[in-house]
Amino acid sequence: MAHHFRDAIAADDVALAEIYGHYVSTTVVTFDIVEVTPEIMTAKRVAVEESGLPFIVAVDDTERVLGYAAMFPWRPKAAYKHTVEGSIYLSPAATGQGVGGALLTELLDRGRQIGIREIIAVISDEGTEASVHLHQKLGFESIGHLKRVGFKFDRWVGTYLLQKSLDA
Repeated sequence: MAHHFRDAIAADDVALAEIYGHYVSTTVVTFDIVEVTPEIMTAKRVAVEESGLPFIVAVDDTERVLGYAAMFPWRPKAAYKHTVEGSIYLSPAATGQGVGGALLTELLDRGRQIGIREIIAVISDEGTEASVHLHQKLGFESIGHLKRVGFKFDRWVGTYLLQKSLDA
């Protein structure tokens, strides 16, 4: 699938909310349980931009958003400023076509450029085999499994933690 990357902009917020909303309403990939409106997505995107971290989109030749990736502060304490949590979501139509790997690679490159040293992926332990495989393929290492830490759709779900050093 032909695509390119750019920083997310306000005009993308409706598409971003639709992509994320799919995962909120139909999966345990995210532990969010409340619908994400374009206004909520705007606030998320602006907060990332204001923190100096990347929030990027993959778009096709018509500028249709295929997916997005962002870095969020890992923890609010100043000593963590070089460690982030990475997040990546694809439109269901874009899965399995190489967009995810390219998008995550672009996010890692942008993180390196701004001095990020460590990136952590927090991935649901249910129905996310492809995501875990993608992260491992790009050099993320498993650092833990938090069991039964989220409750969604009337069941307990855990998370895998994976980490990659960007300064190596």
